[in-house]
Amino acid sequence: MTVRDVDQPLYDHTQPGTVVRVICIVIMLWLGTFAFLAAPFLYLIVGVILVLALLFHALNVRIDEKMIELRMGIGLISKSIPLESVVSCKPVRNSLMYGFGIRYVFDGWMWNVSGLDAVQLTFSDGKHFRIGTDEPEALESAINLAIGCSTHDDTAAD
Repeated sequence: MTVRDVDQPLYDHTQPGTVVRVICIVIMLWLGTFAFLAAPFLYLIVGVILVLALLFHALNVRIDEKMIELRMGIGLISKSIPLESVVSCKPVRNSLMYGFGIRYVFDGWMWNVSGLDAVQLTFSDGKHFRIGTDEPEALESAINLAIGCSTHDDTAAD
């Protein structure tokens, strides 16, 4: 049996926000063309879209023995979820109507940058949280492993 480095996360994956990137690039090119040809004030809108692209171009999920950490884009937007509050998780498929980004959907919050696959967390208070992912099975396994680690009592006698 190998001993895992304590600083090594149980899971660390960054999903590229392909949908967000494509939409932002198309809009910036379209507006940039009009700004160049006739309306320079549109450069301001292109700048705003560029900032949004930087904030939401990817979703990083990192899991250790105590927390699920989510970081959008360059990391200015982040969230930490204590594992002790998670009672279960399961892979789910989001409706296209849920969209992308950070939003409240019918049964809880969702963070998603691309695709329709997600893992839904259920908290001890019955609330839900969806994490968009391009590898739902791996994320579910890592969360289940981490939930097992977080509920393990290190002080118990062997």
